[in-house]
Amino acid sequence: MPKTTLLPLLASGDFCSGQALADALGVSRTAVWKQLNALADYGLEIETVKGRGYRIPGGIDLLNEARVRASLTPQAAGLLASLQLLDTVDSTNAEAMRQAGAGATAGLVCSAEQQSAGRGRRGRTWVSPFARNLYVSVVWEFHQGAAALEGLSLAVGVAVARALAAHKLPPVQLKWPNDVIYQGAKLGGVLLEMTGDAAGACQVIVGVGLNVAMPGAAAAAIDQAWTDIETLGAGAHPGRNTLLAALLNELLPLLAGFEQQGFAPWREQWLELDAFAGEPVVLHTGAGDTAGIARGVDDRGALQLETTVGVQSIYGGEISLRRAQ
Repeated sequence: MPKTTLLPLLASGDFCSGQALADALGVSRTAVWKQLNALADYGLEIETVKGRGYRIPGGIDLLNEARVRASLTPQAAGLLASLQLLDTVDSTNAEAMRQAGAGATAGLVCSAEQQSAGRGRRGRTWVSPFARNLYVSVVWEFHQGAAALEGLSLAVGVAVARALAAHKLPPVQLKWPNDVIYQGAKLGGVLLEMTGDAAGACQVIVGVGLNVAMPGAAAAAIDQAWTDIETLGAGAHPGRNTLLAALLNELLPLLAGFEQQGFAPWREQWLELDAFAGEPVVLHTGAGDTAGIARGVDDRGALQLETTVGVQSIYGGEISLRRAQ
């Protein structure tokens, strides 16, 4: 069921009678009842009170293209080729990858209310309840292959932090190589995927997942400490449309200049947000664990890990970094 029919009528959280819904949609009350039952597929709670009608407790904040575009800066608007706001998709990265394969150009932005198969790094599931968080993927073109992408995921993390700071939210931190955290709990993450020539012309899918107002029931599936923007804002936040626009205002210009500038201009900002700066850490890889002291990153985005044999430069991959216990 598209969100453009029934859901906007219930988005405010106010009661709406079955007859009013039927009149607005031009269908029978029986058809309305069937559509209301189908909302369970989205994981939405529908409250029914005799004599008052139906409501979604607390309401929902649906994505709206006009509202997102209205909050874009002129620079970001000029770089935005297409803005696609979907109801449900397997993952926005997968959808963006499909569209890139079909000829989509740089500046395609794909976001969705819900992901049925959201993905994080290292094959992890990204919990993606309907109309609660942000799931965003951007297609961009690069001409120098994988070498031009060094440090990009770290720079994207800085862009996320800047977008949140622009709306007076408490400062977040970044954990190498892809996590956005607040007080030790995960707030969001970055997932980059590439298609094309690893040594030449390629397209990169830049995916960002950000917890905005995570329902407790959905969070039961998360296997690590987490938080959301609603918690940062003490129960309030700017809204998903405003946050999406703020993210694009930072992310699109970053992508437009990254191949020429690289990570170096973003390094100092990343170091200021480094969650593990100077702390004992353990690096987990398929080959084993390495203990050391986190000494920030270099101009290429490589982690500087001080060990008993000196400082090692560690690049991304199937790697997990944890604070030493």
